[in-house]
Amino acid sequence: MASESPNDAHLRQVSVQRLFDDNHERSGLAWVAGRDAGSRVLTGDQSLQPTLGHVGHMNFIHPFRIQVLGPAEIAYLHALPQSALETQVGQLFTSELCTIVIANGEPVPAVLEARCNADHVALFTTALPSPHIVEVFRIYLSRVLAENTALHGVFLDVLEMGVLITGASAIGKSELALELISRGNGLVADDIVELYRISPDTIEGRCPAILRDFLEVRGIGVLNIRTIFGETAVRPRKLLKLIVHLEDHSHEAFSDLDRLKVDATYQEVLGVPIRRVTIPVAAGRNLAVLVEAAVRNFVLNQRGIDSTKEFIERQQRLMDEGN
Repeated sequence: MASESPNDAHLRQVSVQRLFDDNHERSGLAWVAGRDAGSRVLTGDQSLQPTLGHVGHMNFIHPFRIQVLGPAEIAYLHALPQSALETQVGQLFTSELCTIVIANGEPVPAVLEARCNADHVALFTTALPSPHIVEVFRIYLSRVLAENTALHGVFLDVLEMGVLITGASAIGKSELALELISRGNGLVADDIVELYRISPDTIEGRCPAILRDFLEVRGIGVLNIRTIFGETAVRPRKLLKLIVHLEDHSHEAFSDLDRLKVDATYQEVLGVPIRRVTIPVAAGRNLAVLVEAAVRNFVLNQRGIDSTKEFIERQQRLMDEGN
């Protein structure tokens, strides 16, 4: 089982300032206290569960790094005597706490605001419901803190399936991508593909910002696919489901290939096994049609339909009947 070097993978981090900047418009966030806490960071962990322990409703037993307070939590704090309130608020301020969010438009307790300023902890408010804020932050953090790596190849949306085309330099990956795009498929990334493990068994592919919309084709140059083919010809991201590897075969090597390949092969990407299909490159082969056929066959395999095994079983039945 092939895999990329583990040294290629790395973990990301996000600052409180970026957390606010990326979410304040969609979530209506206001930064009301702890304005000097913008440089504090949340970092992905080795367990590949980037949101675990990072965000949730107020919890004293297993405190989150982002504590969200809704009506129930604010009502609980308001019901406490002053001494008990200060004690409970003090328990929130662990060394790992970096942000508090008060949702549902609830008023900010003065003791909480003062403590945030004193302990350099960011305090956000929003009118949105607290469960919605928790979900928004969890999804956001799962993306920006995901373990990630980069691979060489062309990443495409082929028949609604994320397909990474790999192969040696100058074997024709970009030309194949251009033909697939002309057939109605979409480009995600050319040359360098950023891959993120956004859940234990899910890999998402994205394009580096500098390469977005561009495809380099030898003899023509760099093409802006969005400009040439329109908005529907590009995708911002796609889940990686299939790797198609192109190999250059001579006529002799091509004739020696296993024509009835039964066992599927996989390539590990960030610890997730991804189905891998090898397509020999030879004169006269329509690679675009072959890639689309490989995707359709992969979909059938996912549904439990294996054409090769079905063919072998049919032959076996005929042989048994002949005996």
